[in-house]
Amino acid sequence: MSPVDEILSQIPMQQLAGQLGVDVDTAAQAARAAVPALLGGIQANTADPGGAASFAEAVQQHSGDLVDGGVDLSQVDTSEGQKIVGHVFGANEGQVVQQLGGIGQGGSGIGQELIAKLLPILAPIVMSWLAKQLLGGNAAAPAGAPAGGSIGDVLGGLLGGVLAGGLGGGGTAPQPQQGMPDLGSLLGGLLGGGRR
Repeated sequence: MSPVDEILSQIPMQQLAGQLGVDVDTAAQAARAAVPALLGGIQANTADPGGAASFAEAVQQHSGDLVDGGVDLSQVDTSEGQKIVGHVFGANEGQVVQQLGGIGQGGSGIGQELIAKLLPILAPIVMSWLAKQLLGGNAAAPAGAPAGGSIGDVLGGLLGGVLAGGLGGGGTAPQPQQGMPDLGSLLGGLLGGGRR
């Protein structure tokens, strides 16, 4: 199972659809576009040591408990999620929302309003998943490890692996499925080397 599929499998799509006011298929399609975008944005931010240290510190402030045994969306803090989204995409947030909102089968588009509502729900889930992977699977870098040291390296390596599996290596996405975009190119073009 790819990292993106693993994250999506933890999200109750029926509950998400109800929260977004759409049908389950639309919610699932939007989430499948938004999760790789968040991961790609985080990777762009960790492309330099300062960004990696900052995100390593941020990840340590999140618990992996949110994704243990499936996510209860009522436990997701969307105001915290909005802060994460703002930090991940910075000034490019509007462009990312616009690009993702235009994705859809038959060119109909998911819609920017839906993406803007969805990203702050998904951002804490993605951070929790990263915390679980990073802090739970790396004995050499416990939660108290200094940011920017080994934990920053592990975060960068983990995200590289996530995107190699989820978006394709070298910024090239696998063949888009069901109207999904070439997210590697999309994010590479929008975010460049990330916010510094």
